[in-house]
Amino acid sequence: MIGLLCFVLAVLASPFKSKLRLEAENAVLRHQLIVLRRRLPGRVRITTELRALIRRMSVENPLWGAPRIHGELLKLGFEVAQSSVAKYMVKRRGPPSQGWRTFLCNHAPDIAAMDLFVVPTLGFDLLYAFVIVRLDRRDLVWINVTANPTAEWVARQMTEAFPWDEAPRHLIRDRDRIYGSVVTRRLRAMGIRDKPTAPASPWQNANG
Repeated sequence: MIGLLCFVLAVLASPFKSKLRLEAENAVLRHQLIVLRRRLPGRVRITTELRALIRRMSVENPLWGAPRIHGELLKLGFEVAQSSVAKYMVKRRGPPSQGWRTFLCNHAPDIAAMDLFVVPTLGFDLLYAFVIVRLDRRDLVWINVTANPTAEWVARQMTEAFPWDEAPRHLIRDRDRIYGSVVTRRLRAMGIRDKPTAPASPWQNANG
């Protein structure tokens, strides 16, 4: 009897609920409906046809990334996430980098190597010898000695060692600080590609 009385009172009082309370209850119901909808459909499945289309678009347009392909699919009416597009794109691998030994074998006739080393004298002085060797024939192209090596002096040796029409295409060197901007600019002016060896890699020399 008491329960029935409470129900009747609740029905009679419902028209007098505040507008704010009704809006709050409606908001809660809408939120529950959104959550329910999310739980029921789940993630939209990508059909086999759509996967094939994504792969085809990525193959035929190698410069297109996932954002571009995603945008084109949206224009065609496909509702798909950009992350899904990226997942099904064809994965490309860059060309394998040319190893040091392969580089030496492929370009040996066009490679020279230069080095600067210390030569002690009988009087306990130190001289610095600068040498340039052609890789393919092991020919000594240039040698000079100085007591005061500078970048300008090394750059001048390059000019004297190679007439402008006989310069090699590639020049191997170590990473000594003396081969600074003065030397690299001279190499570029002569049309020579600078090839410094990797740090702490003594095996990268003319012997391969």
